[in-house]
Amino acid sequence: MTTSTPWLDAAIARIEADYQRSADTHLIPLPLPGLARHGIDLYLKDESTHPTGSLKHRLARSLFLYALCNGWVHEGATIVEASSGSTAISEAYFARLLGLPFVAVMPRGTSAEKIAQITFYGGRCEFVDSAAQVYEHARALAARAGGHYMDQFTYAERATDWRGNNNIAESMFAQMSCERHPVPHWIVVGAGTGGTSATIGRYLRFRRHASQVCVADPEGSVFTAYHRTGDSSLTAPGSRIEGIGRPRVEPSFVRSLVERMEEVANADSIAAMRCLSELLGRRVGPSTGTNFVVMLTLAQEMRARGETGSILSLLCDAGERYLGTYHDPAWVAQHIGDCAAARARLDALLE
Repeated sequence: MTTSTPWLDAAIARIEADYQRSADTHLIPLPLPGLARHGIDLYLKDESTHPTGSLKHRLARSLFLYALCNGWVHEGATIVEASSGSTAISEAYFARLLGLPFVAVMPRGTSAEKIAQITFYGGRCEFVDSAAQVYEHARALAARAGGHYMDQFTYAERATDWRGNNNIAESMFAQMSCERHPVPHWIVVGAGTGGTSATIGRYLRFRRHASQVCVADPEGSVFTAYHRTGDSSLTAPGSRIEGIGRPRVEPSFVRSLVERMEEVANADSIAAMRCLSELLGRRVGPSTGTNFVVMLTLAQEMRARGETGSILSLLCDAGERYLGTYHDPAWVAQHIGDCAAARARLDALLE
């Protein structure tokens, strides 16, 4: 039985050529002189500059290569994914690159901007009432179409080569190499699938770096309770911060690779999103706000202990995807609530 076909060879070549055309993402130092004076530096790796505008571009490329090399995707196959938006945008991009139909299954209420981007890349969206329903709907849809359910929540942690091969961890450490604290004390990430924390955690062990991984987990997510108890049967209401937090324990979330979890209230995530947008002079998304809250928490702890070092996190995507939701004060008031007190606490912390 042949292990390759002309179509498969061409598909992998297209993805690799697309990768070679794409530059790496930037590392941004945060302008926080109050912390810098105490020897603490904060950085964001700006994943919004990928061709599809988010961290999930890396994941989608890895998932496609993994599925292709496993023989799961063939010419003309319909690709189906369960997603809250960003992964689906990136997968729609790669499906179009290969000439494959793409369908995203997502909760109602996903931002209109994300839906428009999926459609722009030729994808189609189907909606369910809650995040807990996306899995079976996507699996059944792929079976009916004779296609492939990409299943990011299962394969995210294994599709990326964590030893190197230009993964996000390797890129982070290369870009930090000339900073005054080149090995971060903490690396802060969110978790939707858990693939990013798994890749970074494995890379740290493989390269024997002293950095620790902290997951910034939004209110309503199950991951913090799972990390504490190890009970994979736990469920939760689900997150209101799009793209991170889950109502169930996902197979790709590897708790042994995470040293610490920090739960973040929704109002704090939105206040931090707004604050960071002002600091950078451009809008960021809500999951980046969640990361920023935890970065500041860890920095204040380091300062109180007299420690110096760096803290590195991700700018996951641009805020323009959320103009009608998280960056709309009326929408926030209705769906999140009053964030004024959270913003006042954050401003006091920064001062």
